[in-house]
Amino acid sequence: MKILLVSQMYPGPDDPDLGTFVQGMERALAERGHEIERAVTEGRGGGKRRHLLLAREVRRAARRFEPDVVYAHFLVPTGLSAVLFGGAPAVVTAHGRDVRNIGAYPGIEAATRLVARRAASLIAVSDYLRRELEAKIPEARGKTEVVDCGVDLSLFETRPVPGTGQGRNGPVFVCVGNLIERKNVLRLADAFATLGSGRLVFVGDGPLRRELEGRPNVEVTGRVPHDEVPAYVGEATVLCQPSLIEPFGQALLEGMAAGRSVVATRVGGPPEFVPPEAGVLVDPLDTSALAEAMRRAADFPSPNPAARAAAAEHDVRRQAEKVEAILQRAARDRRA
Repeated sequence: MKILLVSQMYPGPDDPDLGTFVQGMERALAERGHEIERAVTEGRGGGKRRHLLLAREVRRAARRFEPDVVYAHFLVPTGLSAVLFGGAPAVVTAHGRDVRNIGAYPGIEAATRLVARRAASLIAVSDYLRRELEAKIPEARGKTEVVDCGVDLSLFETRPVPGTGQGRNGPVFVCVGNLIERKNVLRLADAFATLGSGRLVFVGDGPLRRELEGRPNVEVTGRVPHDEVPAYVGEATVLCQPSLIEPFGQALLEGMAAGRSVVATRVGGPPEFVPPEAGVLVDPLDTSALAEAMRRAADFPSPNPAARAAAAEHDVRRQAEKVEAILQRAARDRRA
């Protein structure tokens, strides 16, 4: 197929960590023999104007490329551009924030309902997100399938934790993601402070960075390119993502792919793919429970074959095959 990929998040020179899950799925689809043209936004800057520019690029790309199908990431504004200007049946993936925005900002609900009506199919990255979307948007009911963006197992190899099974000076806890309130990073740091040993490494950046830096045995790397993330995960005893809400949990999946046990929020998508042998689910608002979950997860096998096995169920190549079937159905229905 000729696939026009549309996304408001895509890795670029200034923001190499942005939308890497979109890029991973693109590569997996390309490996399956599809021709892909991009209309994407690289970088976090540009304000609302970048969405207008993306819409124009979608129109230009559609006229030039003449796709069989448009594969868009995020409902609004990207999905709106896809269904209005893509020139072909659109399949639109919801990732989380786009669903939470419904009802929070004027016009988003109406725009999302239009996307849901016009799209050939919708995809949600977790069943939790599907239920939330269908509760808010009646038009999404019956046309939303659950497929996450998967993980490239070849990038996250299972290796022993450096030093002893608990690391050189106790367990190493790694948290990958934006340093924002939703990621619950301050409670994670507070919980770690009660453990008495080990290190806590935040791989990412954000407005809460200053409140994390300077704490004993806590490190903040800032943003790093995605191809450097596996090295940080490989240093971990436990991968932590105790978000207040997590529509899916890509970093958890990557940690599990590397054979790392995880501490995950029980709110959102993680309960759908983190089995008890692979990690500990926790109430993200309970700092004491979070600390206990960190202790328990650090006692799991390291590397943890159960974590790797659970992640293998979400190999990006398997997920790309599922997406391919949805895209093919949309393109076929158009020709029919």
